[in-house]
Amino acid sequence: MSLSKQLLLLVSLIFLVVFSINFVLSLNKIKSYLEIEAQVHAQDTATSLGLSLSPYMTNESDPILETMINAIFDMGYYREIKLVNVDNKTLIKVTNDKVFSEVPQWLVDWLPMQTATASSEISSGWMLSGTVFVSTNPGFGYLKLYQLAQSAMTFTLITFVGAVLLLFLILRFVLSPLKNINALALSIAEGQFKTIEKIPWTTEVKNVALSMNLMSKKIEGVIDNLNNKLDSLGKKLHNDDLTGLLKKKCFESDMKQLFLSNTEAYVFIIKIDSLTKLTKEYNDEQIDTFLKAFAQALRDISACYQKHQVTPYRLLGSEFALLGRTLDRNQAEHLAQSLIGSLTEIAEQYGHTDIAHIGISSINPLGTPAISLASANEAFEQAQLIGANSYFIKEDSSHAKDVGEWKNLVLDVIDNRDYEIAYLDPIQDLTSERVLIEEASFHVLDSEGNPVPIGPFVAIAEKFTKIIELDRDVIQHAIECIDTQHLQHAIAVNVSTRTIKNAEFRTWLAEQLKSRPVGKQLIFNIAAYAVTKDFDVYCEFFRFVRALGAGVMIKRFEPQSMPLEYIKALRPDFIRLTRELSNDLTDHEAKTAFIETIVQAAKLLDIRVIAENVQSDEDRATLRALGVDGASR
Repeated sequence: MSLSKQLLLLVSLIFLVVFSINFVLSLNKIKSYLEIEAQVHAQDTATSLGLSLSPYMTNESDPILETMINAIFDMGYYREIKLVNVDNKTLIKVTNDKVFSEVPQWLVDWLPMQTATASSEISSGWMLSGTVFVSTNPGFGYLKLYQLAQSAMTFTLITFVGAVLLLFLILRFVLSPLKNINALALSIAEGQFKTIEKIPWTTEVKNVALSMNLMSKKIEGVIDNLNNKLDSLGKKLHNDDLTGLLKKKCFESDMKQLFLSNTEAYVFIIKIDSLTKLTKEYNDEQIDTFLKAFAQALRDISACYQKHQVTPYRLLGSEFALLGRTLDRNQAEHLAQSLIGSLTEIAEQYGHTDIAHIGISSINPLGTPAISLASANEAFEQAQLIGANSYFIKEDSSHAKDVGEWKNLVLDVIDNRDYEIAYLDPIQDLTSERVLIEEASFHVLDSEGNPVPIGPFVAIAEKFTKIIELDRDVIQHAIECIDTQHLQHAIAVNVSTRTIKNAEFRTWLAEQLKSRPVGKQLIFNIAAYAVTKDFDVYCEFFRFVRALGAGVMIKRFEPQSMPLEYIKALRPDFIRLTRELSNDLTDHEAKTAFIETIVQAAKLLDIRVIAENVQSDEDRATLRALGVDGASR
């Protein structure tokens, strides 16, 4: 019940109590007054009537006696007027037992009124000749009492309604800032650190509003500091100390993402052949300057191809790489020519004509990163044979054939449901060791009984829209498993971007979760790379899933994979760190500092952090000490 309703109810109860007491006391006072007034009126009537009848009592049969009594009786509110002689013989008696139907019986029973009776002796000369008795009719008193009660009740109700309306308006004005405070608290819980601009004038509410503003600013400051710390630690983990380019681990991770996202791209392997000669001719500081200039040349050319998402990396001391994610053959060749021009300029500055060679290979999304890198290295060897500062591009001619074979395999497997669904990689609570989450996974075997690589299988399934059917089957299997086996832990299921964009899938999912409400035991597992690529789509999907009661986990989270602002907006239930970040933590300050920082930020946002494939007990102990909630092996 809202505070305004509580105050209205309290005021109404107080008003009811005060009114009831006052109403009862008033009615009793009015009743007493009417009884006294009736007694006085009866006595006055008896006295005046006795004096009026006195001259005519010498003749008891005189008709004027009855005439005078009737005249008085008709003019007053009397029940009975009776005239008796000195022998107590009734000479005249008139009565009126009128009952007023307007007066409810409960009032008569509740407030019984005594009938007022008065008498007066009549004398003829010095002799007593009779007595007159006058009794009032209480019905008139009840009628008057009832009319007064109705008037009081009507006036009281009007006053009460007016007072309640006035109180409602006052409370709405006074308590309206509480709605802003509540909205601010909810926005803080959602990671949106706003402030109340219009400060209320009520002292208590004003103090609460100022306190909420202060808390919001402080939490926002903490989050910003953690975000800056994460950026700094991410750069330290992923960027080369000398050149500032991304390290080999980032290159390997980005290559994996290319294959997972079914993206056709080009990989450039650039090796400085003459670095050994240069080290003999120049000192360490000059060599460092040379490498920085070389890296800057790669960075400048990548900026020119920014729309194609070209990224430079330093793999080893003399080995560099570029990834061009949306390049075609002509664009890749044009980029290679630009690189050769920059390398030639740098070579001339250091008195050399031949400084580096470039091997370029197209990436077949149905292959593997190792195959693409091997192809790029073969292209590099070809470039060395061409001449100074040369390049060579090698295309994968088997791509079209692979697509046809994969398409037939994928369609046949999904249509016939020729795959196994299993629950693997249990994530255990690092404190209690109980299972928190298992991941639903499917396995496919080819005609020879060998495991089929999941990456290319999913890529082809997504390309030919069969991934929606596959995702639905895995989700339904997980829901049935939770429901029938009464699991205590959650199950994580993977869904593709094409699936979450499908309106029919959303309708189906809503029906499934309404008929079998498994709650947060069903967790949708989404890669950080996919979320960053289609942020608006996933942001809306996360809201849709939470409305159905299910949970969300962002997997493969690592430095620079996703800004903290995205995490604040998405508010997932879990963040799962990559295996590279979760292992080999001993004497690795940058990793532990990054994990500690992301855990602190997650706690503020009510998000749980888990790790992936943690092998050693030392690493698990370190993660537990850092505040990580769970980990798989």
